Amino acid sequence: MDPKTFPPLIPVILSGGAGTRLWPLSRESAPKPLMLLPDGETLLGKTGQRAAALHGVSEIMTVTNRDHYFHTKDVYASLGAYKPRGCTYLLEPFGRNTAPAIALAALLVESRHGSQAVLLVMPADHLIRDGPAFAAAAACAVALATEGRLVTFGIAPTRAETGFGYIECGQEIGATAYTAVRFVEKPPLTEARAMVAAGNFLWNSGMFAFSAATVLSAFERHAPSVLSAMRTVWQGLRAKSGEPMLEIDPASFAAAPDISFDYAVMEHAAAAAEVAVVRASFDWSDVGSWQAMSALSDSDGEGNSGSGERVAIATRGTFVYAGDRIVATVGVNDLVIVDTPDALLVAHRDHLQRVREVVGELKARGHESYRLHKTVARPWGTYTVLEEGADFKIKRIEVKPGASLSLQLHHRRSEHWVVVRGTLA
Repeated sequence: MDPKTFPPLIPVILSGGAGTRLWPLSRESAPKPLMLLPDGETLLGKTGQRAAALHGVSEIMTVTNRDHYFHTKDVYASLGAYKPRGCTYLLEPFGRNTAPAIALAALLVESRHGSQAVLLVMPADHLIRDGPAFAAAAACAVALATEGRLVTFGIAPTRAETGFGYIECGQEIGATAYTAVRFVEKPPLTEARAMVAAGNFLWNSGMFAFSAATVLSAFERHAPSVLSAMRTVWQGLRAKSGEPMLEIDPASFAAAPDISFDYAVMEHAAAAAEVAVVRASFDWSDVGSWQAMSALSDSDGEGNSGSGERVAIATRGTFVYAGDRIVATVGVNDLVIVDTPDALLVAHRDHLQRVREVVGELKARGHESYRLHKTVARPWGTYTVLEEGADFKIKRIEVKPGASLSLQLHHRRSEHWVVVRGTLA
């Protein structure tokens, strides 16, 4: 099909999750898509740039938690000339997994752009460095989607990985595309090794392409309860004057099944020979752990890597994420050290999957560090807690130009404000 005749393309960016395995850099208030990488950028920002660079984009939809709306807008705004344009934000009151999010996005796309418009579903927490290779794979997927197929992206496995799902490839239907025979969810190591050795299995990337009509029809066949619930949610979407957002009603959203798109639709559709898989050639990481994060940095001759100011003496295989302080290591091996203003993580590489247990323990104790950074984003700017005690708290407040803080009344608290830069009106 001539690219000029393609229907509208709408990237749908899914920006959610808790990112508990990447604590303390990722917190509940600033999950994985919003955390700063060693290069100073965010995964959400990189995903937005990839989406904006695609040919034929009519609108970009971002599905995120309503508490992250302004932070998400700020990330996009910081991209300058590369920021996504024509954005709409679907704001969830709480997570309900990917199937409800995709169903709602499809209903909205159909109403705005027609049933043949193509959705390109992109998780916001994936790292893809090769933009041209991604664009080529996306173009292939969009072409297949216009033929009425449900399309997913597969990644050639580089190792037997038990943390990823797999897709078995069947008949070749293009230079880099195949029918999808079945989906395999996070196999044990022996099965993962066998699939990698077989050569016809790909990692499941969680990226998809399909027309609104195709995916809504698939929901009707394979997950009618999800579609029915999301039709109710769609009819109750609330807009806010002057903001490019649609807020989801919590009560109707709570009635939607909490289920992934793979489980709800794709596994059944593959069994019915309705799915195609594009074999992607780009580098890919879901940056799902500190092990994956450490692999993003170049290492020295001793296998040490990281960011910030570091000193390594008699140290091997150690990753250090240094914040505002120098981090020195002496006589240690195979550690991951992450230094933030209010929390320090020191973990052995063999136990990185247990970082989420730290988050659970902090939550059980009622410690705010499981959900908040020392610097917290607000619609009007940010605040940083500099010092606090039993009877006082000192904050540094940064207000965006033209923004205003909400008025508050306190009966048992006195506040003293010192303006060090700018003027208050």
